[in-house]
Amino acid sequence: MSSTESSGSVPPAEFRAALGQFASGITIMSTLQDGVAHAMTANAFTSVSLDPPLVLVCVDKGVRMHSAVLDCGYWAVSVLSGAQRAIAERFARSGRDLYSQFDGIGTTAGPKTGCPTVDGALSWLECRTWATYDGGDHTIVVGEVLSLGTGDPSDPSALIYHSSNYRELPEN
Repeated sequence: MSSTESSGSVPPAEFRAALGQFASGITIMSTLQDGVAHAMTANAFTSVSLDPPLVLVCVDKGVRMHSAVLDCGYWAVSVLSGAQRAIAERFARSGRDLYSQFDGIGTTAGPKTGCPTVDGALSWLECRTWATYDGGDHTIVVGEVLSLGTGDPSDPSALIYHSSNYRELPEN
């Protein structure tokens, strides 16, 4: 096991490499700003509390999704299946055309917020922003879950990210 002794900051490449060994699920976070849908791929997503039901997503301060989600105050998260890698890759790219980014992707408006949820996702949640916290170059957005649902159990494989690659985690 190697370690880097440092009296200051950790080199970003080493930090990324070390954390890349942690497998994480892949989600699409979406919101509406002035009636326009925004979305991004997020793997920094987790549950926070059962009572009240809270989750969090970390949003890069340098992307347009950041101001959209903070302005709206409502958002949705879709947990992607193994078959939805192309969707994850699309929403991970910067510079997409805002108005056509959902073209060809089936979505359903969430019943409480209207934020788009991805059809075929393993599950989805609609949230209202509960709190935000400074997280360096990201904002930690904690949301209260307002509604949720699960997808078709016939494809239970999950899309995960590990060691800088998307992978499918099949059911055993």
